[in-house]
Amino acid sequence: MRGLALVFVALLALTSSSAAADPDAESAGWTGRFDRPRGAFAPPHTVLLDGTAERVGLDPAPLDEALSRVRAWTEGTPHPLFSGAVTLLAHDGVVVRRDAAGYALRYEGTRPDGGGQELPRDRWEPARTDTIFDLASISKLFTSIVVMRQVEAGRVDVEAPVSRYLPEFAANGKETVTVRQLLTHTSGLEPFLPLWRDWPDKPSRIRAVLEAKPQAAPGTRYVYSDLNLITLGVLAERVSGTDLASLVREGITEPLGMRDTGYNPPESVRHRVAATEYTTTPPRGVVRGEVHDENAWSLGGVAGHAGVFSTAQDLAVLGQTILNGGVYRGRRVLRQETVRQMLTDYNPGFPDNAHGLGFELDQRWYMDGLSGPRTAGHTGFTGTSLVIDPASRSIAVLLTNRVHPSREWGSVNPARQAVAGGLARALAVRPVAGDQAWFSGVGNGRTATLRSPALAPRTGHVSVSFDAFVDTEPTDTLTLESSVDRGRSWAAVPVRASGPGAPDGERTALAGAGHRNWWRVRADLRPDGRELWLRWRHTTDARYSGRGVYLDGIRIRDGRGVLLDDEREPGRLTAEGWRPAGR
Repeated sequence: MRGLALVFVALLALTSSSAAADPDAESAGWTGRFDRPRGAFAPPHTVLLDGTAERVGLDPAPLDEALSRVRAWTEGTPHPLFSGAVTLLAHDGVVVRRDAAGYALRYEGTRPDGGGQELPRDRWEPARTDTIFDLASISKLFTSIVVMRQVEAGRVDVEAPVSRYLPEFAANGKETVTVRQLLTHTSGLEPFLPLWRDWPDKPSRIRAVLEAKPQAAPGTRYVYSDLNLITLGVLAERVSGTDLASLVREGITEPLGMRDTGYNPPESVRHRVAATEYTTTPPRGVVRGEVHDENAWSLGGVAGHAGVFSTAQDLAVLGQTILNGGVYRGRRVLRQETVRQMLTDYNPGFPDNAHGLGFELDQRWYMDGLSGPRTAGHTGFTGTSLVIDPASRSIAVLLTNRVHPSREWGSVNPARQAVAGGLARALAVRPVAGDQAWFSGVGNGRTATLRSPALAPRTGHVSVSFDAFVDTEPTDTLTLESSVDRGRSWAAVPVRASGPGAPDGERTALAGAGHRNWWRVRADLRPDGRELWLRWRHTTDARYSGRGVYLDGIRIRDGRGVLLDDEREPGRLTAEGWRPAGR
């Protein structure tokens, strides 16, 4: 018994020390919350385990809705948006959804009218949760991590000119372009060169990239460019004396146990690889098991900008490694400070193109409601996306073969938004007071109004106070409005908001995202003895929704006391589009 007691004490001490290392873990109610952003990395011992949404405080309904929409997109007519898809959603170290839909292989070509030439039905191969996908440009994250490992080893300085390591890169006026500018796509290089078509072999193709003439002075424009990452791959090989595939394998995938991740999948797993495009120029037929990107293909399948294949599970492991501060299962691939640098925006001069060292940041067009200043990720042309949200410690992976059999069938962005947005909506926003708050709902091109009854102020001054949780893009606004003619006309009321991320000074409309905190909002009116109506109006435009708007603690007073207290007198407000919500 004494031995068992000692084991128990040791386990208790280990548990206590782990919690103490993570101050958030000692605060009740952090898991499952959207409105309590985490500041620190996840505990370094966090590993991904399968579990339920309820276990980590998530609402399963938005998750199921997102997966249902993804499945529907694999079944559309006259053709699906994408042939097959695998989705993985995780929160606080728990994989809450893992789903496969559609087909990894369905087509053998395209028809003259642009449709797909389907294989016989018995040869269609369903997508599975372990299907391996061509990640396309998500490969850039692997190259960036490799480069930052060279920085940690003292071989590279991110602020140094690239020409220090690749002298030939100085050609055509690029001698001042830095490593950081390549990582943040501010080098001035053009987006693309048809290497596979215009140069005869790998040496000449690499030389064409390194000697390319810039389109803009370094640091003056954001231009997303494959050439930046091809150059970085060559740089990493040059300074390390090791080829890029080995750098990725030895520095990332092997330590992290990412067994299905790498370049040029071996023949033994090609039956698990999702097919991509049917191409006639170059004449490759249905591409399967080889990289889709023509330039990466012409470079032997290994390039800094494309070429990595992976599964949803392996990508989630990479995401959790970033959330953990560079470590997973005791194997560290990056220092915490390096991860912080990679998730820091180095492009404040290009606000729509926030970018860390390799990672894209705060891109609502595919991160949807998970968008925030530290939300990191990347997409790939083949129909892939990875979203890593440190503020909620959440991961959203969507892998599709949307180019099978044609890249012309449409954008996968609606699915990307649905998956990330579904995970955001599954996270709770808890009322400030009581059991329920007013929720505007989430959707594009809609207006929700919450209206007071007629109020009869007894003095010349009326004050309004309420709590607001606002997570919207700048064009989706919350406005407090007043009317003194029974609602025939309305005027915006200036308000003042206080709290983390709140705008300064008086505003006639509130919007904002990324702060993930409730604001206290106040306003003053002088209705001059007339009857007064107030309404809260939330309006969204045609694209992109955040987590939405919540209102709570609404109180209206005049100089003699309370005219309306929504907490004590529920039912006096008239809602159109708003609904009571407990999360």
